[in-house]
Amino acid sequence: MKSNLLICAIESSCDDTSAAVLKGRQVLSNIVADQKVHQKYGGVVPELASRAHQKHIVPVVDQALKEAGVLRSDLDAIAYTKGPGLMGSLLVGASFARGMAISCGIPAIGIHHMRAHILAHFIEDAHPAPPEFPFLCLTVSGGHTQLVQVNAERDMKLIGQTLDDAAGEAFDKAAKMLGLPYPGGPQLDKRASEGDPGSFSFAKPRIDGLDMSFSGLKTSILYFLQKMEREQEDFIATHLNDLCASIQKTIVDILIEKTHKAAEQTGITQIAVAGGVSANSALRQRLTEMSSKKGWQIYIPPLAYCTDNAAMIGICAALDAEAGHPAEDGSVSARSTF
Repeated sequence: MKSNLLICAIESSCDDTSAAVLKGRQVLSNIVADQKVHQKYGGVVPELASRAHQKHIVPVVDQALKEAGVLRSDLDAIAYTKGPGLMGSLLVGASFARGMAISCGIPAIGIHHMRAHILAHFIEDAHPAPPEFPFLCLTVSGGHTQLVQVNAERDMKLIGQTLDDAAGEAFDKAAKMLGLPYPGGPQLDKRASEGDPGSFSFAKPRIDGLDMSFSGLKTSILYFLQKMEREQEDFIATHLNDLCASIQKTIVDILIEKTHKAAEQTGITQIAVAGGVSANSALRQRLTEMSSKKGWQIYIPPLAYCTDNAAMIGICAALDAEAGHPAEDGSVSARSTF
């Protein structure tokens, strides 16, 4: 199978509608339409998300093709997210992709969302040189927190994960407790840059091995804020930046400690980070510091490839084509595993 396939990719796992066009590993376009409808609810509403995907998918795909200078008749395949994600959102993208593939007489290829986040590092303009196998990937987002040993494009071993809530959810829920607007994670990160991370201390859960937990941390933050506001009514407003910095430090500490432990156990020193939370400035800074202290070779993707985007879906299909692998099963699942 030729390695310079023209692939149109579609990502619709949550609340971003994205379409991209790739020629081999080169991204020709990568369009993302977000959904502001969720802001007034303080979180993603699944039914509203699927309706917004239906509204956005045609213009987003059309814009991706136009920006790439590609006609539908030029395409060799359509790749789409098959899961995990919100079922309604996934079905909109999968149904559109399959219909488009049938109309063009080309294959439709289902891609695992978390595998795509990891393999985004192999997009041509993501790094001067991609990581070599094996490497470790800390994958952190609003829905997932995982440590993955990546032995090959299709050989990925989950060696650690959150036992309850994801790190991204912890950021967002903590931000909501502080009264920050949705999406809270980026708002908390922005405020944290102006605060003192040593101002407040929050207990970190003791979890054996490489697994993590963030549910108890969220509860401890809530109880702490309630207690302090009983003593000082404007406590949050007065200490907002310091609270953000302290909460962010605690979450990032957990992620770094487990990544360090994984590197020691496996002997792997090539460390990548992926997922929406990889855009967090403190996490990026700490990984860079660990690179100097521990001799790690760190791979942090450009911001455009951190959050949900279709380019990462397309690179999976492109890499499989290069290796001569058959297309993945196209069945859509809200909870699919590697």
